[in-house]
Amino acid sequence: MGSESLSTAPGASVGPTSEFSLFFRVKPGEGPALRAALEDLQQHPGYRPGDYGMAVATIHEARFVLFDDDTRLAFITSFDGSWDAYMDDFFNSGPTLALFDVIFKHTEGYDGLPDLATEKAFILGAQRHAAAYARNYPGTVKEIRKAIRVNEAFQRVLDDPAAAEALSHPVLAPLLEEAAD
Repeated sequence: MGSESLSTAPGASVGPTSEFSLFFRVKPGEGPALRAALEDLQQHPGYRPGDYGMAVATIHEARFVLFDDDTRLAFITSFDGSWDAYMDDFFNSGPTLALFDVIFKHTEGYDGLPDLATEKAFILGAQRHAAAYARNYPGTVKEIRKAIRVNEAFQRVLDDPAAAEALSHPVLAPLLEEAAD
């Protein structure tokens, strides 16, 4: 398989997470409208900087990149679980499909996504595997979100003066050492 050939699976994986890279040609003259649609997406709940409530909860991060004088569009992301489950979530996640419809309508080959089979065919036609992929942390989005909640709860315990006696127990020493970072 050459680097430009189609695939039926996502790109490279590290643990439970896979990278996913899509490249599109922007319809002639629609670069400014696409850029405006991306700016609107950036202001939508779940996509604004600092919002962490994306409708597809298995996505680690996602980005759209306009390049070649706004004639090309890249969508690059990484997600947990199987590609088919990711596509199902994407297609059935409420606002996500409608939001992306506003973007993809500016790309060549897009005629709407009336069903999951059409969506998959459109996506696979734009997909390219990464030549290299690395992650700087383990865990799924769900595990990372839980770790953040546990850390926040533990920090509240550390800040509570009533917890001093319990926290002095030797069995908690490794936990307190980690918390000191």
